[in-house]
Amino acid sequence: MKKIFSVGDKVSWNSEAGSVSDTIIKIHTKDFDYKGYTHHATKEEPQYEIKSSKTDHIAVHKGSALTKL
Repeated sequence: MKKIFSVGDKVSWNSEAGSVSDTIIKIHTKDFDYKGYTHHATKEEPQYEIKSSKTDHIAVHKGSALTKL
């Protein structure tokens, strides 16, 4: 079963620094460039843009890497 998320959802994921959590700000359903890298996304396998409220850092992940809080 695919994980479906919406803008505003609070999610967590594992990073090199441990478990991280914050809010989805955008959902990409087409390939897009971010920080010099092409991220592949489709309607069936979107990529989620997540912004940290603590550092303003933005991360991009597939739904399979995320857990809804």
